[in-house]
This record gives sequence, structure tokens and C-alpha cells, in this order.
Amino acid sequence: MNVKSAACALFLICVLAPLQAAEGLLDHRYRPLAGREPVDLQATYAGQVLLVVNTASKCGLAQQFEALEVLHSEYAARGFAVLGFPSGDFREQEFEDEGEIRDFCTLTYGVRFPMFERVHVIGPQATGLYRDLAAASNGDVPKWNFHKYLIGRDGRLVASWGSRTPPDDPAIVSAIERALGAR
Repeated sequence: MNVKSAACALFLICVLAPLQAAEGLLDHRYRPLAGREPVDLQATYAGQVLLVVNTASKCGLAQQFEALEVLHSEYAARGFAVLGFPSGDFREQEFEDEGEIRDFCTLTYGVRFPMFERVHVIGPQATGLYRDLAAASNGDVPKWNFHKYLIGRDGRLVASWGSRTPPDDPAIVSAIERALGAR
């Protein structure tokens, strides 16, 4: 391989591979909670700033639903959405029945942001989105319920925060506002 070929190969690896990974981050389909027809995340949310959160109704951190709903409501008009993915991966703290999850979230916390089907977020059974988020964050996988991943308008991961960081933490709000201002 000559120097020109090596430089071209390096360019493809360093520049184009991350672009392909970013394009694929939202390249998944999930049913809305207790719904039937899958939603194409790329077609529905491309160009928006997204906060992806693994939720659990029976978790002691479930009060975070309130702050997530406030963020969703406050920034939705600027192209922001919270996407909730219920999971029972941590001590089975989520209802099995998706109707129960939906009712709990809407009746207890007034959740109106999009909630999707119950998924696995860790381990070999992790759903495609969560595998891609783990890869994009260099292995930062949820260690508990309410882990947050922020995805920018370009479809790339901006940041992630653990469960104990509340959705209205100044670092999260600031990152959302910066991402909303980005072109």
C-alpha cells in the first residue's frame, strides 16, 4: 500500500466511520407504549435534540418523570423531545404489562412525552438503540434506572448522565440548550 492509499484509508476510518455510526444511532423502530405500529426513530426524530431515558415505574427515582415532563414541555417547540424506554433490567422495577406502565406514567406523573415499548437496556439482550448508545459513549451503559443520553440534532451522542443526576440538573439543562442552539 502506498502513502496515498494509506492516507485515503485513514481518512475513511477516522472521518466516515463515525459519520456512519452517527447516522445509525436513530436507525431503529419501536412501538409506542401499549401501541401496535412501530415508530421509525430516524424518520420521526431526525434533526431534533433528544434525551433518551430508561425508565422504571416502581423505582425510587420515578419522581424524575415529573422533571422529564417539564423539560419535554418547555423545549418541545424548539425541537426537543424526551424519549422514555421502560425497562425491568434492574430488580424488575417495571410492570410487565405495558398498559399498566402507560397508566402509571400518565396518571401518577402526567407523562405526555413519548414512551416506547418495554426493552432491555443492558447485557446481551440490550435492544439495538441501547447497544448503539453504549458504543457511542465508549461503554457508558445504564447502571440503574433513569440513565440519560443526550443526542444532538446531528444524530450524535452529546453526553450521558447516570441515574442520580436529576433531569433538571444545571449540567443537563445547559447541554440541552447548547444542543438546541447548534446547527
